Amino acid sequence: MHKMPVKPRKPTKNPSFLSHEFFIQNHADIVSCVAMVFVIGLMIQATSSLAYTFIGVHHNVTQSPELQDSNERQTDTLYTYGLKDLCAIFFYSLICIVMHAILQEYFLDKVTKKLHLSKAKHSKFNESGQLLVFYLISIVWGIDIILRQNLIFNITSLWEGYPHSALMFTFKFYFIFQLSYWVHCYPELYFQKVKRDEMSDRIQYATLGVIAVSAIYLLNLNRVGICLLTLHYLSESLYHVARIVEYLDKDDNGSKGIHLAASGMFVLVRLGSIILSVLTFWYGLALSDNQVINIAEGNFNTQAVRLGVLASICAIQAYFMWHFITEQLQQMREQNALSAASRPKSKIEKKPVKKTKKEEKREDDDLPEVDQNTKKTLRSRTAAKAK
Repeated sequence: MHKMPVKPRKPTKNPSFLSHEFFIQNHADIVSCVAMVFVIGLMIQATSSLAYTFIGVHHNVTQSPELQDSNERQTDTLYTYGLKDLCAIFFYSLICIVMHAILQEYFLDKVTKKLHLSKAKHSKFNESGQLLVFYLISIVWGIDIILRQNLIFNITSLWEGYPHSALMFTFKFYFIFQLSYWVHCYPELYFQKVKRDEMSDRIQYATLGVIAVSAIYLLNLNRVGICLLTLHYLSESLYHVARIVEYLDKDDNGSKGIHLAASGMFVLVRLGSIILSVLTFWYGLALSDNQVINIAEGNFNTQAVRLGVLASICAIQAYFMWHFITEQLQQMREQNALSAASRPKSKIEKKPVKKTKKEEKREDDDLPEVDQNTKKTLRSRTAAKAK
């Protein structure tokens, strides 16, 4: 019997130890081992204090007894910021890298394999999936803090009692988580092999996130800052939902409605952010009597700082709006190009060219010497062909 030839299995590519490909393929395991070193350090008495510097939340402040009422008990420990927060940001950025790899390997990669997307759409789908999870966590977390602080129904609390330097644990840890996520975006450019044409946009977005959250945190603008961040994340989450649905819905049935809702939400958020910023920095904080920079108390309420922050917020909103308009115009051009390519090409009908009497005489002269009737029949045939 004739035996079918067995194809030899292709050898798996094992990258060399300590090479770039080795770190990229195993970066989640390497980073998780580094994070476990800090966790194990908590169990050892000699290293527990050092490990707690990276894992715990520091700079707790206690309210003095004379400022407390006799019947009031301080139930929540309050915190301020300090240099030890950099250690916590480093550790939790490692956690963000591990969670990024888990979400990518066990969910996003499985979905993209079924969709058979191109390389460009594959990268955008992964970006939207990662950011959507981060935005949803931040939205739920931010709304919980806003409700606990009663910032919705008491709008004056955004500027009354400034500086708001003392924060609850969940409030402080929220900003540490925000900074850790945006910091982890930089090594992810290397781990995810992001192309150079996409790298500039991601670096700009991550840098903008680091600068914005750092300014909110260091200037003690926590209350108005968490409202602005939650509003921004609401519009961005709806935008990435629309982009994911566009890739999942190949028939384009539901993506148009979600894109329209995301566009409307985007414009409303930009307008609401500017109104809230003007109300806080132009009107609210200007009514305060204490308008002197005091780093010890965390007070930065001066006219120059207020106008600088307000101008920065307006510039950021204008940048987002410009980026949104350019992206919408690019999508319209791509859709017009696709619709033009899908149209059937109409056949161009050639109009008959009328000949002059001189040209007809020349044609008659070029004909062989035949009788007059034959010339007339040939002339009628050429005219019929021209029609």
